[in-house]
Amino acid sequence: MADVSHRGDLAGHPDISEMRERYDRVLGGRDVALVDGPVFLVGLACAISPWIVHFSGSQPALATHNLIMGVAIVVLALGFTVTPARMYGLSWAMCVMGAWLVVAPWIVGSGPDMGVIWTNAVLGGLTFLLGLVCTAAAMKSGRGARGSR
Repeated sequence: MADVSHRGDLAGHPDISEMRERYDRVLGGRDVALVDGPVFLVGLACAISPWIVHFSGSQPALATHNLIMGVAIVVLALGFTVTPARMYGLSWAMCVMGAWLVVAPWIVGSGPDMGVIWTNAVLGGLTFLLGLVCTAAAMKSGRGARGSR
């Protein structure tokens, strides 16, 4: 078995410059790494909101809608974490999803009460703002919709 107990400095490694470049390519430009977690949590909150606010029985269509939208936001968050170079081109979609969440109680639901309206307004506003942050960071680093390929 090889002796790996000694840890040497990699400064003398012949491939150090190539390793640094690859590391920068893989992790470089992760300006919005701290936004991935909040996006995931907003998606999770949206998915379970019908049961937290107790409108799953009175607004079944809106409950299904929020579940699907929450799962979609969670999938975007996971995509931002796993493959950021490809997914941050879709950051603008979160802005659209946030705006849709705000108006959904009147379009998808029927006669929403204040709890439903406030829940969707807050979740939609947070989704919209987080989408703006992701979009701005993607544009700043040159990974916009056309630059993500």
